[in-house]
Amino acid sequence: MCTHCTRRQFLEVSAASGIALAAGHLAAAKDVSSAASSPGSKVRICAIIAGKPGERSWALSETEVTAARERLAEAEKNLGNVEFVIGQACNADETAQLLAQSGPDAPVLAISTDIFGLRSVMPIVFKEGRPAAVFHIPVVGGHDWCLVNPWRAEGNRITLFESSDYNDLEQAAALLRVIPLLRQSRVLVSPPLKGTPASSSPDLVRDRLGVELVPLAEERYDEVMTGVDNDAAEKRAEQWIKEAERVVEPTREDVIKAARASLTLDQLIAENHAHGLSVGTCMSWLPRGFPCLGFSRLNDRGIPAACDGDMDCLLTMLIFQYALNRAGFLGNAAGVDTAKNAFHLSHCSAPLRMEGPESAKAPYLLRRHAEIRGGAVTEVHYRIGQEVTFTKMIHLDTLLVFTGKIIEVPKVPKDTERGCRTEIVAEVRDADKLSENWGGGALGASAKDYFASLHRVAYYGDHTRSVRHLAHLLGLKVVEEC
Repeated sequence: MCTHCTRRQFLEVSAASGIALAAGHLAAAKDVSSAASSPGSKVRICAIIAGKPGERSWALSETEVTAARERLAEAEKNLGNVEFVIGQACNADETAQLLAQSGPDAPVLAISTDIFGLRSVMPIVFKEGRPAAVFHIPVVGGHDWCLVNPWRAEGNRITLFESSDYNDLEQAAALLRVIPLLRQSRVLVSPPLKGTPASSSPDLVRDRLGVELVPLAEERYDEVMTGVDNDAAEKRAEQWIKEAERVVEPTREDVIKAARASLTLDQLIAENHAHGLSVGTCMSWLPRGFPCLGFSRLNDRGIPAACDGDMDCLLTMLIFQYALNRAGFLGNAAGVDTAKNAFHLSHCSAPLRMEGPESAKAPYLLRRHAEIRGGAVTEVHYRIGQEVTFTKMIHLDTLLVFTGKIIEVPKVPKDTERGCRTEIVAEVRDADKLSENWGGGALGASAKDYFASLHRVAYYGDHTRSVRHLAHLLGLKVVEEC
């Protein structure tokens, strides 16, 4: 934790840190997994004690402020890729000094400490265009919490944690870090890019999120695959075969070809210093070695990988990887079953580690691809009874969201070719409404675009609270589909 180093010292440390994946501990926060894979060195968050603690009413006591500082230290350790610059500010000059110490990319976590502390601090934060989260303890934290909504209405990116639970400081930090991590991110893309037009525009993606899209030449995939070590491919194939509950249709050679494709993707990610991957030509890659297992493995490692060139979903997966440290299951919306009040999602590149890179793998079978009737993909059997959140960012300005609970994971009989191999059936709040409100009216003309409309990303857990906080911090709208 840094409380007084200069910006120059910080930049020197950051430059020396290089590209790394951060590790950490499980979440203490309610619905956010703490440790997240990150593209670079630790990101800074400016934690401002806004106002003066005291024993009078409408102010936090010194004991309460100390407790907040101690919880920030714990959060810094748990998150693994966050460094707090902590200081007290009661006026514009003190706020400006703290922001300068933190560096230009640091978002703000403001702890409301006395009755008018926030209104003395936040105007400078907004002037510099920094996203901010406010932590306010009811009654003792002052009155300025009620200004958050008006500040947001003025166009400021601000969210409010109105809570007596100090664990919410860690949750706030976990979400704030998304913004600087996105600015450090490079995504490797193989055209054609699909989804809503804004998400497929490198300039708009960079301007809106800070993410750099790096094009991958088709011939480079073939060049790298040609050089893959045979022993390495066989070793990876054997691991997949050994860990599978059963190998149904694929031959050993099918699995080895898929392993070669997976190792190819690993090298492409490494040589391009990429933190995500979207492939628009995956169906044409299938005869050369199925990339689906490689996508699964990348997602398990905390590197979002999206098939079908879906940039809406890839950017969604990148945001939530940083926020939750969890892989998302990108799937086709296979339909709504009003008889069961349920929603079906299916695909062939499902991750195994749905609760983070260090979590246990879900059980799986090795199957052939149902459409191509060859190769090797996973049929993952996700957890019955698990709450799930379905979401997707569209147009770079809106998050679609609804929740459900897995009630069925169909197991397709041998030699049966029906849809994609991994499928979840989730009970939802109102299947009729979901069917009528698909896209929530937010897709516009893109509602007729197959991929923009079809896909959703599923996450273990109910993350609607985090979705709303992220939307406030990123300047997005939220549309509930169900």
